[in-house]
Amino acid sequence: MPQLLFVDACVRGAESRSRALAERFLSSYAAAHPDAAILRRDLMRDRLEPQYPEVLARRDALAAAGRLDDPLFADAWQFARADRIVLAAPFWELSFPAILKIYLERVSMRDITFGYEESGLVGRCRAEKLLLVTTRGGDYSLPETEWMEMGARQLKALCAMFGIPKFELLCAEGLDDERVDASSRMDDALARADALGKTF
Repeated sequence: MPQLLFVDACVRGAESRSRALAERFLSSYAAAHPDAAILRRDLMRDRLEPQYPEVLARRDALAAAGRLDDPLFADAWQFARADRIVLAAPFWELSFPAILKIYLERVSMRDITFGYEESGLVGRCRAEKLLLVTTRGGDYSLPETEWMEMGARQLKALCAMFGIPKFELLCAEGLDDERVDASSRMDDALARADALGKTF
């Protein structure tokens, strides 16, 4: 059974526009792929500690002892074994919330999601695709602003590190800009979520 891992970093919960967009995608995906399992990882409910010195020391000791089956690495294994990955997070401070960064640091684990061989760095994740679902108050797809966007760019680079061939983005832009019709933009993004869910 194919597994889609949905990682929810929508800090505002039910009020989140990014969550609404992600749920629309997931509904479409589930309808189009009835044989697939959707695994949900809620970063607000099951919270991770940042990589404080004591956390890193424990991680390094377990890795040195070859104990990669320890629960500390559960998120990394789940990430590595997923067939599809969807991350939902709002656009904050030109990137994404800290809770997603903490999660990404946890899943970035040598000999689980990546490794080194004679040829150099190699990814070890099974997923063929990773999708970022996000909403932005401003429009960061324009030539004059796209250089400021750091979240999608970081995730695309991590896909290369983890061996995930395809990065995709589902985004509603400019939702806080009073000069545009935010409702229309969100409706357009929801329609794109419906379409993408059928093919992802």
